[in-house]
Amino acid sequence: MTIVILTALGVGGATAVGALIGFLFKNPSHKMNDAILSFAAGIMLAAAVVGLILPSLDHGGNLSILITVLGVLCGAVVIDLIDKLVPHLHRLSGAELEPHPEKSSRINKTLLFVIAIAIHNLPEGIAAGVSFGTGNTAHALTVAGGIALQNIPEGMVIIAPMVVAGISKKKALFIALLTGLIEVVGTFIGYFAVSISAAILPFALAFAGGTMLYVISDEMIPETHAHGNERIATFALLIGFAVMLVFDFFLG
Repeated sequence: MTIVILTALGVGGATAVGALIGFLFKNPSHKMNDAILSFAAGIMLAAAVVGLILPSLDHGGNLSILITVLGVLCGAVVIDLIDKLVPHLHRLSGAELEPHPEKSSRINKTLLFVIAIAIHNLPEGIAAGVSFGTGNTAHALTVAGGIALQNIPEGMVIIAPMVVAGISKKKALFIALLTGLIEVVGTFIGYFAVSISAAILPFALAFAGGTMLYVISDEMIPETHAHGNERIATFALLIGFAVMLVFDFFLG
């Protein structure tokens, strides 16, 4: 249980780490952002497949392929429904840097952006928690590590819009911490859900994998390919994927 608590705090705290980096690099280049985010996408892609989807197949019994495919699709559908209720992150992240005529308007739209990130953080936290249900700590840490790395550039992204909108640095950091806290809560929800009923583990693993694949495809890759840095982004994703495979090979 101790390692689950530490992992939850690490996953949630990564957003705060990113926010602190955001204060140091107030205006990072698109190339830098795209490379970092693509590397994180590669990490998450490997984590989703190796740490969630393949274990789902291993634990699904005679109906493993059916359960896994259904779980992946259901995870994607749920995230798609969330996207219909809150704005797309890759649209807001660029839009909120533009000047607005009224301070209140800037703040409202910036907070909408932050709320969108917080809502998207919940299923990511659940994915980290569910992964511990397999009993394979290395796989669980693979998933958690991938999510945490993705949270660092996410934390960097949310700081600039809040500062531009007139929110103080202390309040901006506090809000970033709250978005990370959502992931801590999600981690415990996922962990206790599969602990209470082991029967849901194969579906829960695949569901979590589907949510991560959706976020990678719908949010992260479009963002990293929107500024003319496609080649750098592609190689950064492949390097991230390879790094996570090496990590899993030696620790799995």
